Amino acid sequence: MNTSTDRRIAVIGLGSMGGAMAATLHQAGWQVTGFDPSESARTAAAEAGIATAASIEKLAGTPYAVLSLPAASVVEATVPQLLAAPGTIAIIDTTTSEPATSKQLAELAEARGAAFVDAPVSGGRDGAATGTLSAFVGATDAALAAAEPVLLALTGGKYSHIGGPGSGNVVKLLNNVLAAANLVSVGEALGVAKAYGIDPAKAAASISEASGGSKVSANMYPNWVLSGTHDSGFSLGLMARDAALAVDVAAQIGENPALLTAVAGQWQEALAALGPRADFTEIARTVAPAITPAGAPGTKNDTTAVA
Repeated sequence: MNTSTDRRIAVIGLGSMGGAMAATLHQAGWQVTGFDPSESARTAAAEAGIATAASIEKLAGTPYAVLSLPAASVVEATVPQLLAAPGTIAIIDTTTSEPATSKQLAELAEARGAAFVDAPVSGGRDGAATGTLSAFVGATDAALAAAEPVLLALTGGKYSHIGGPGSGNVVKLLNNVLAAANLVSVGEALGVAKAYGIDPAKAAASISEASGGSKVSANMYPNWVLSGTHDSGFSLGLMARDAALAVDVAAQIGENPALLTAVAGQWQEALAALGPRADFTEIARTVAPAITPAGAPGTKNDTTAVA
């Protein structure tokens, strides 16, 4: 596996997460060139001092690449283009992708003398902007060593090497479906508290100090749901996709997680009611509408356009 001190890196996908990661790498001294099919995303990156390319083909052979893409199918189409010219050392895929795709691309990269690691991340846009993401890494030992300089820049060392290619995807999907379940259960619980005349914020704060507490009750509900802002930066469409994909990955190996399957169904119902562009914290509007100022879908406070 190649090793290098070359600091040139391509960032493919300049949305909320990819754009923030590109900025973090730029600030850390990497020579970043970004690409996104969206002209507005490229313009925003350029305004942040990041060079952009007009196509992925122009980035082929860049020593390092970070992917922040919407789906496994896009990753599968992108990686061969990056490997079309010699020089690639490591491709770090932060997409919440599918394990079979990552295994296939890891084999392709290895055959070309490069590394491919699945490293889906958690921590949101704030973590991406500050280099404090956590990452679930699936890779061979050699591929991890090749990708480590980039992983350190994005996470500050806060990454877990789960196992071989694809394993990072599996654990990230499980993480997301657990968060999805917690968003539903905390919302329902706080809805019950409000029905009893209890301030949901006080209930959330007290629960967060006890055995039922979580990041969802301590941070997500107070900051984004009870306030009515719903501005986490992560879409309901993506969370609904991840929950469904987690159940699909389980089914592929003969597992049938009944609770997680039911939760995935609730997210599909919320997706139908609110649309994919709604913030993922807006699930509260379908499971406990009384606790958020935004209200239930279709009420006078509803500004969501289903698309």
